[in-house]
Amino acid sequence: MWNKASLCAALVTVVCLAPGMAPAEGVYPDKEWASRSPSDVGLDRAQLDAIADYLQGRGCIVRHGYLVYSWGDMTERGDVASALKPWISHFVFKAVEEGRLGGLDAKVGDFQPWLNDLNAALGYKDRQITFRHMANQISCYGVSELPGAAFDYNDWQTALLFDTLFCRVYGSTLESVDTKVLHPLLTDLLGCQDDPTFLAFGVDDRPGRLGVSPRDFARFGLLYLHGGNWRGQQILREDLVRLAVSSPLPNSIPRTSAQQAEMCPGQRTIGSQRIPDNQTDHQGSYSWFWWLNGIDREGRRHWPDAPAETFAALGHANGMRGMAVVPSLDAVLSWNETRLGDLPEEPDPLNEVFRLLKSGDTTPISQE
Repeated sequence: MWNKASLCAALVTVVCLAPGMAPAEGVYPDKEWASRSPSDVGLDRAQLDAIADYLQGRGCIVRHGYLVYSWGDMTERGDVASALKPWISHFVFKAVEEGRLGGLDAKVGDFQPWLNDLNAALGYKDRQITFRHMANQISCYGVSELPGAAFDYNDWQTALLFDTLFCRVYGSTLESVDTKVLHPLLTDLLGCQDDPTFLAFGVDDRPGRLGVSPRDFARFGLLYLHGGNWRGQQILREDLVRLAVSSPLPNSIPRTSAQQAEMCPGQRTIGSQRIPDNQTDHQGSYSWFWWLNGIDREGRRHWPDAPAETFAALGHANGMRGMAVVPSLDAVLSWNETRLGDLPEEPDPLNEVFRLLKSGDTTPISQE
């Protein structure tokens, strides 16, 4: 499904985005975040105040590895909805790195054999679903298209991926996913302070939902800002981090036609209850569950006032819960319970946040 023009565009995006990521060396939080004033790191406090007033809710801003601004209670752990999804793709990549998966194109049916018996009238299409398909929302699980043929933002397939990845690939259970996988392989390594959990509502209510505080979510963003390196330890290979945040789906991949297809009886969802589920288009900006600042089919940039290399994890309407990384500004923003969901979808209200942050940069321009 990748034509020559789309492949060239994707390669250009990778080349342009990769150099913008911050080097691995730098400042990292310890048990507590080291703090600086906005002016100490070249930011205008008035613009950060404007961000907080615009978003409301709670959150924090990190620059050069320092916590420089917060509003509301940044320590409060809460559900982040679909902003959890890049955490899932992180563990897909980690499974490949550790040899738990033979590669990103490993078949999901090898771990969930019942997939191989679905949709006989459609040529048993689900036999072809790979982890790459699922982590880019192009598995077409539950709709009629072949895997890879269409984009279907689908919380039933995300639940299938979560259960397959953590219960089959990592050998955990839903009850023990935090203690056996999330904590030892990620959040303990990052020194998270507020006990992140994949059981935000408990094991009996949509297990796999991420509960995390804004300041802990910012640690995850800082990890990706530094190419997977944390204090000299490569938690995830740099090439996999770069792939994650610089591989937007080509616009040649259409949105699903949303014709319902068979799913496994008893299939659970991680969020939406709609069947078939078809929540949004990829807008030329979707990469391994991350949202990028890509260009859609009409030639419009996702966030026109943000640096081109910006990437974000977003949940609920207009990204009202989430985290964003702006490599060229060496900055991470994290927020929750904002009013973004109450604002019009067009223009994308997150663009104003990025505009304010960029305009608040007072760092002198190098003359070199």
